[in-house]
Amino acid sequence: MSFRKFLDLATQAGALIEIEQPVNVNYELANVAHALEGRPVLFNHIVDYPGWRVCAGPCADRKYFSMDLGVPIPDLIAHLAHATENPQPPPMVESAPCQEVVLEQFDLRDLPILFHLPQDGGHYIASNVVITEDPELGRNMCYHRLLRLDERRFAARIIERRGTWTAMQKVEGDLPVAICIGVSQAVHLAASMSPAPDVDELAVAHALAPTPLVKCLTNNLAVPADAEIVLEGRITKRQTQEGPFMDLTETMDITRDQPIIEIDLITHRKNPIYHALLPGGLEHKILMGMPKEPTIFAEVNKVTRCTGAVITPGGSSWLHAVVQIEKRGAEDGRLAIAAAFKGHGSLKHVWVVDTDVDIYDPAQVEWAFATRFQADKDMLLLENQPGSSLDPSGIHEPGQKSRTAKLGFDCTIPWGADKSKFTRGEYGTVDLDKYL
Repeated sequence: MSFRKFLDLATQAGALIEIEQPVNVNYELANVAHALEGRPVLFNHIVDYPGWRVCAGPCADRKYFSMDLGVPIPDLIAHLAHATENPQPPPMVESAPCQEVVLEQFDLRDLPILFHLPQDGGHYIASNVVITEDPELGRNMCYHRLLRLDERRFAARIIERRGTWTAMQKVEGDLPVAICIGVSQAVHLAASMSPAPDVDELAVAHALAPTPLVKCLTNNLAVPADAEIVLEGRITKRQTQEGPFMDLTETMDITRDQPIIEIDLITHRKNPIYHALLPGGLEHKILMGMPKEPTIFAEVNKVTRCTGAVITPGGSSWLHAVVQIEKRGAEDGRLAIAAAFKGHGSLKHVWVVDTDVDIYDPAQVEWAFATRFQADKDMLLLENQPGSSLDPSGIHEPGQKSRTAKLGFDCTIPWGADKSKFTRGEYGTVDLDKYL
């Protein structure tokens, strides 16, 4: 389902909020979108950008992925895992909505790119997926935030020793790139995953939902045919300062020297809709965290029966997880903790609970923590572990992997205990129409 079709579906479901009052891309739009966070919001009138609309929040809740993919929320993890394990090559089409309008002469300042926060380094794109091709490993799709420099150039945050950076080292000159804005939920999820380096993320997207592709006009890359906007260009060897920018943890990332991208051509749909993703917001968190849940789920299932895993927004959707298991032995809780850390290397704290605890309800998880956990017996502390560069409290040395302490909490019913002692009382259901 395309970005635009999802908005139609959200409208039918009564989920979409439409803003008719003109808003400014400098701080105002981000502030309004943040105040309405959790709902998709469509801004129909953008100051100084006639003909453009901006949407924020289409990926701000799991229920929107469930709605778009037609998969119940509890089954999303299994659906993501299956698509990752069984990628399907997407079909190519000759013509596509994303190329309805072709701009050979353009100015990037004519795009409604947001200035999110006064602390930011400038106008940033945060919602885009970036497509490149490694000479040896093939096509790669991921996210790189983009700082607009002038009418034709961006500075891109490209993390060292990952897909795009590795591909850059294998070419002598510039690396062709396609930057896509306003893509489907399936494409967003696939771009967020970390499959093996030789797995095509667009094939994962097509396994999640139909994702036809079209060839770019200035290079040999292929892009989602129904994307709202495509910027075709090259990642150069030149660098400039990029940052600061608010990261996943809602703290400001530092300024670094980063590669410059030069744009050669812009294509877009008629009446284009620009997707504005708020840095540090719910969309940022869910797109970072949810695609890591299948790997936790898979690792825990190797040591005990795992029935669910969720990376929580309170832990910046990166550092905290809750794992649900069907306990079958005394050590299953501790085994699940160790496996969860293996399943997501950036994980810092993990809670393991029984199947009667709703892992999507923080109050129930805290209840299990309060009633089934004893610190001297049920805690697993791992010192000086590889950690996340996003954790401001970690140990960060230039050129070295970040380090942190990791902590796991076994909040399951003690093995062999009288389960009735740990079971919640349940009130019966009533038909309130009889009483009110």
